Formats: sequence, C-alpha cells, structure tokens
Amino acid sequence: MAETVGFIGLGIMGLPMARNLLRAGFPVVAWNRTTAKVALAEGVQPGLSPAEVAARSDVIVVCVTATRDVEAVIEGVDGVPGVLEGLRPGSVVIDMSTISPDVTRRLTTLVRERGGDYLDAPVSGGEQGAISGTLSIMVGGEAATLERARPVFEAMGQRITHCGPVGAGQTVKLCNQIAVCLNNLAMAEALVFCQQSGVDPAVMLEAISAGAAGSWQISNLGPKIVARDFAPGFKVALQQKDLRLALEAADALHVPLAGVSLVHQLFGVVEGRHGGDTGTQALVRALEALTGVDVGGAR
Repeated sequence: MAETVGFIGLGIMGLPMARNLLRAGFPVVAWNRTTAKVALAEGVQPGLSPAEVAARSDVIVVCVTATRDVEAVIEGVDGVPGVLEGLRPGSVVIDMSTISPDVTRRLTTLVRERGGDYLDAPVSGGEQGAISGTLSIMVGGEAATLERARPVFEAMGQRITHCGPVGAGQTVKLCNQIAVCLNNLAMAEALVFCQQSGVDPAVMLEAISAGAAGSWQISNLGPKIVARDFAPGFKVALQQKDLRLALEAADALHVPLAGVSLVHQLFGVVEGRHGGDTGTQALVRALEALTGVDVGGAR
C-alpha cells in the first residue's frame, strides 16, 4: 500500500506536483496558506495546519517560496503549528523548495531530533515540468532515505540525482541557477545584437539552436522573446531570490560570481520597470532599454 504523502504549498509548482502524486496512487493530505487552493487539487484531503498534515502522513513534501517560508511551515509561526509539532517518528520530510543550504542543515537537525529524516530536493524544469511530471530533482540526504522516497520522486520527476549529504541538493540547485541565468544573458545579448544588425532573430535562433550554442533557453525562451511573450514560466522575483542565495553562499565561500552579480543587477532593472511577476525571458528587456531596440520589433 502506498505511503500517505503530506503536501505543503500548492503554488505554480506544488499544485501540479500534488496532482501527479494523486495520479500515481498516493493518498495526499495537503495544506496551503491560501486555503482555497487545496480544493483545486481534486482528491486531496485537506489538512488544518502543517502539524496536522505531518501527523497524518508518512512522507511530508514542502514546496514553498523562500527560506523563511520553509522555516515557518516546519517550525510553526503566528500560532500556526509547524510540521515538527505533528511529526511522527520514522517520517521523512522532503523540502523541494530552493532555500539556503545552511538553513537546510539546521532544519535537518531539528527533524532528526524528533525521530524523522530529511531530504533537500529542489527541482528544475519549471511549471511545464511540474505539470508533465518530468522535473529534474536534485537530492541531498542519506541514500537509504532517498531510496525509500524514490517512488514519491518518480511520480513528480524524470531525473532523480543523489547529490550528496543534506544541503548538497540545494547547492546543486544554486549551480543550476548560476548556469541558467548566464545562459539567459547570453541568449539575450545574441538576440539584441542580431536585431540591431538587421538580421531576423527568429532565423538566428533556428540556425544556432542545433549547434554548440544550443541551450534550453535558446529553444524555449528565445522564440517567446521574438513573439514578445513575457508570461512567466518562472518569475523574475523567484529568479532574483535564487540569485541572492547563490551570491550569499558564494560570499561565505569567497568565490567570485561576477556574471551572476551582473545578471542580478539587470533583473533589478526588469523588476523596476515590469514587475517581479514577469517571466525570466524578460531579462532581454534590460538590454533593450540600453540599446533602444525591441527584439522582433521594428528596427
């Protein structure tokens, strides 16, 4: 019989992930700060608090926005009891948010003191990957705990990688975000240069996508920019949160992230002009503002 999965956080990513768990045959008990969202996951049993979700579950998945949100649902805040209060010995807490590796290790200690275990398992693949169940999942924690949780992960993702001890999943996710944001910048610069040079940027994307310059950004975000589609698959505000985590971690390690610093500043321009809810492909708009050209528009 499938273990009962508790799910905390039914946002853009969490809602389709919970639905995929239901389709895979897992009983799901869920809690969300905005209660109405629980009803959107048909078949989910509602929980009254993170603590009650934990008390009714064998595996508890957390998928929320930021470090402070994970701390709140695990430790409790403002009179809402957290996962720790209801955690049963032998349960596994899986944090699939992207947060600080140091905080991850602190929360792991708290969970283990109460007889549970902890996996940090941030994801890549965006909303579409969450919907299709093809997420890439980067897992930190004990190998045996990962094997126990593997059926849960397989219901939500396609590639599951054990990255090392607790905190390693978050570190690898930050590496992912470093590479993603710099690929985004490279694509944006190529598109602006192409447009200003008088060449059709759609043709340029087609020409380079199959060669050494090919990337997920070129194939997926490039055409959206040319079509002036800045709807979010991943929001600028969330990308900025992840880049701040990377810069903070790099500062502690005395590692220079010059490219990330630049992208972080350019995204700040985008946030100021277009808001944090726009898609990350809008990075190009900071470069367009500097050059006075719109990719895909009149030259």
